[in-house]
Amino acid sequence: MINFNKLDKLKQKLDSFRPLPPEIVNNLHEDLVLRWTYHSNAIEGNTLTLKETKVALEGITVGGKTMREHFEVINHREAIFFVEDLVMKNEPLSEWQIKSIHQLILKNIDDKNAGIYRKTNVIISGANHVPPDALHLESDMQRFINWYQTDGASLHPVERAARVHADFVKIHPFVDGNGRTSRLLMNLELMKSGFPPVVLPVEKRLEYYETLDTAHTKNDYEPFLTIIANIAESGFRPYWHALGVTP
Repeated sequence: MINFNKLDKLKQKLDSFRPLPPEIVNNLHEDLVLRWTYHSNAIEGNTLTLKETKVALEGITVGGKTMREHFEVINHREAIFFVEDLVMKNEPLSEWQIKSIHQLILKNIDDKNAGIYRKTNVIISGANHVPPDALHLESDMQRFINWYQTDGASLHPVERAARVHADFVKIHPFVDGNGRTSRLLMNLELMKSGFPPVVLPVEKRLEYYETLDTAHTKNDYEPFLTIIANIAESGFRPYWHALGVTP
């Protein structure tokens, strides 16, 4: 199994600097929102570059890009803000939270399906795993929440966050936007436990998809957990840089 001691030590070190100076918090937050939005959208095929995403977040339209791509950027930022509000409230994960996050992701893009579980069956392009029949979605999502409240509650926060991501996307409850929603849910869990959110880099997309498929088809979560643990470790780096300390 993965050794979470290293991550716990990094968190303890970061906690020793809290509360962080407001200027550091603001600077890190702006950088995080940009990187998280860019990479999560790019994984799903959004063609805006990092710099173009920054411009779109400032409310400027980028020439030659679709309105959908612009909405994906604005919506994702709103979803991050909503997740941060949920972190402050520190409530357990619920279907209402999941639907609310998804509603923000698809706002002005597909309002008909935003925050609504799919009524049709889907396949995931390039994956061996086939998501459950639409008829089973309600019970599958209830089982997912039950797992979170029972077995999931006893896991290390990083493992729980990774499992929330993997198991949610396995069910694939929405027609579109499952990937973005799952990464927001994962970070919601991490942030509630005081860990920095992880930004899955688009460069790791192939490895990310392959390890998810392994978890879904072989019930082997280890490769996916390893990726998330490694990225969780790198999530501390911006803090060390801003604070001028060596980990």
